Amino acid sequence: MNAERDLAPLAPSVVRALNDKLYEKRKVAALEIEKLVREFVAQNNTSQIKHVILILSQEFALSQHPHSRKGGLIGLAACSIALGKDSGLYLKELIEPVLTCFNDADSRLRYYACEALYNIVKVARGSVLPHFNVLFDGLSKLAADPDPNVKSGSELLDRLLKDIVTESNQFDLVGFIPLLRERIYSNNQYARQFIISWILVLESVPDINLLDYLPEILDGLFQILGDNSKEIRKMCEVALGEFLKEIKKNPSSVKFAEMANILVIHCQAADDLIQLTAMCWMREFIQLAGRVMLPYSSGILTAVLPCLSYDDRKKNIKEVANVCNQSLMKLVIPEDDEMDEAKQSITLSAEPNPEEPITKPEAASSGSLEASGESNVSNASRIQVTLNLDGIVQVLDCHLHDTSIGMMTRIAVLKWLYHLYIKTPRKMFRHTDSLFPILLRTLSDESDEVILKDLEVLAEIASSPAGQTEGYGPSEAAEPRPSQVECFGTAGPKGLECSPSTPTMNSYFYKFMINLLRRFSSERKLLETRGAFIIRQLCLLLNAENIFHSMADILLREEDLKFASTMVHTLNTILLTSSELFQLRNQLKDLRTPESRNLFCCLYRSWCHNPVTTVSLCFLTQNYKHAYDLIQKFGDLEVTVDFLTEVDKLVQLIECPIFTYLRLQLLDVKNNPYLIKALYGLLMLLPQSSAFQLLSHRLQCVPNPELMQSAAAPHPPASSTIDYTELLQHFDKVQSKHLEVRHQRAGRAEQPERRVVL
Repeated sequence: MNAERDLAPLAPSVVRALNDKLYEKRKVAALEIEKLVREFVAQNNTSQIKHVILILSQEFALSQHPHSRKGGLIGLAACSIALGKDSGLYLKELIEPVLTCFNDADSRLRYYACEALYNIVKVARGSVLPHFNVLFDGLSKLAADPDPNVKSGSELLDRLLKDIVTESNQFDLVGFIPLLRERIYSNNQYARQFIISWILVLESVPDINLLDYLPEILDGLFQILGDNSKEIRKMCEVALGEFLKEIKKNPSSVKFAEMANILVIHCQAADDLIQLTAMCWMREFIQLAGRVMLPYSSGILTAVLPCLSYDDRKKNIKEVANVCNQSLMKLVIPEDDEMDEAKQSITLSAEPNPEEPITKPEAASSGSLEASGESNVSNASRIQVTLNLDGIVQVLDCHLHDTSIGMMTRIAVLKWLYHLYIKTPRKMFRHTDSLFPILLRTLSDESDEVILKDLEVLAEIASSPAGQTEGYGPSEAAEPRPSQVECFGTAGPKGLECSPSTPTMNSYFYKFMINLLRRFSSERKLLETRGAFIIRQLCLLLNAENIFHSMADILLREEDLKFASTMVHTLNTILLTSSELFQLRNQLKDLRTPESRNLFCCLYRSWCHNPVTTVSLCFLTQNYKHAYDLIQKFGDLEVTVDFLTEVDKLVQLIECPIFTYLRLQLLDVKNNPYLIKALYGLLMLLPQSSAFQLLSHRLQCVPNPELMQSAAAPHPPASSTIDYTELLQHFDKVQSKHLEVRHQRAGRAEQPERRVVL
């Protein structure tokens, strides 16, 4: 044949045998190939090995002729056997043509492909793990193959792959999860069985922590739980049961917040098994996570309350739902009524719109999924979780209006209302006007027990001292900006309605900022764990420029300089990294408008509490000469480990997408000499660490470094009105204060010893 000349080193007889329709002849050819490849391995002739594999792939396995494809498959398997441990070096070339044959229309070819891949994987063992995703993808398709022989072959290969994963500690779970998340939504029974079997295997491996990725697959698992096959449902039950056991053992590492809404949805499923299982999970979540679950209470009640009126046919669901309801009710405490009113007003504006229908679980709990980033249950403090009172009242009011709901549900609704009026009377009284008519109508209920509970609620409303706080007028609330901090809750409820929602500055907005910063100052753990989240959410809800402007203004007069430095660092990190502040960053980037220049100067004065953040602000606003001037002054500062750590973080930040424009400006050496000098300044500040290497490599990429000697580029006209000399003087003044305070603190630490000596 004409192609035989091109198929060397394969002998013409081997080529003919590989193309033969008889299996025995193809097998003989495979033995010859194995012998040939072994010789190449002994000679360390990698080029010839690759050439043989390429021929077997292109000319045979991917051939149009079915017998040639069969010959190619057995030939590739023979190569793998000959290569032994070295097969790991050629796995991509060996595996890809075999996987292509998985899609062949001929079932015999698909079977031979399974057989070939089995031999390849058996030889390579752990070396196939980097290719696990493509193998899993191919196997998941063959799991649903209509041919029993192919399915049987794929099961053998599947078991082998599971053994390899189980015995290895190099399985890439992070890389596998996206594929698992995609495949878990398959509707094919065999594919679902295949998926569940793998989840069970991965769960059983001690070195693989699948619990971390449970939020990504939990919804798919509950969908599989509704499969028509009893065997698949049972397997899925086992998998979910294993996860729940692990959750109970390690509640502090569970991402409760990311799974809450998934459970809310499936607690309302029409399938009894799905609903019961989801309700059991919800019960455990409430009992394990405690107040972390409060932000999702409106969604939970939407799912739980109807179940309380189920009859004996769904007795199990009813009992678990009742436990969920009681456990959730116990989480509401008097402290929820004592939170300052400003924070509550801001938080509630992030909760679901009362106008939206609550029949949809997504609507009932939307807006609150991120309200609890606290996954460590043991460390969840009361102040870090805000009660979603508006959402709860919305659900309760809707159920009271629904005449079709059962008696036990109506009783539960009234118990909730009574409980809320006892525990949070001041906040509940904002809803009394809307609730009172329906409570009065409920007195006509057919059930004596419902009427009795309704009367308890009405009596509490009539006698509660909280009802006497109504009547503050707006004139009492709208005070000028205070000279010292006032409790935001002192203003009347009517005044609050018009305070912090507007994007412009006003006394309420300013007082809220003061109180928020004071809370961060007194509770540093709140600032560490929730500060960034709170500020980012405020930037979505209010006006980001005003928030940063007002906080910077307040911090400028902050007496606790250490807190001021920490807070400025937090604000700066949010400014530079949060997607919510994209527009504000763009506004500051060029300083084209008087407003942006005013904001820069305001931020700068407070940012001076932290030297490194001041430089980063200059980088953001493209004030490179000023950044260089600042860095020159760093030699006069007290350089601490914390200081160098912040410089290290700034270098890392420069490599992020936020500063892409800055890195591109390095190409224009002539017009950006101070940018390059500033970066070299940072480099000189750093010890020879990984950050030093990172920045050094970046600066090595700067073209024509000799051009750095050119004259300074003028400031952009937009920022020419800024007095940079005055800003530098302000920086010196603030840093002098920090140095003085640090020395005073050190002096106080030594004072007791001096007294003893005297």
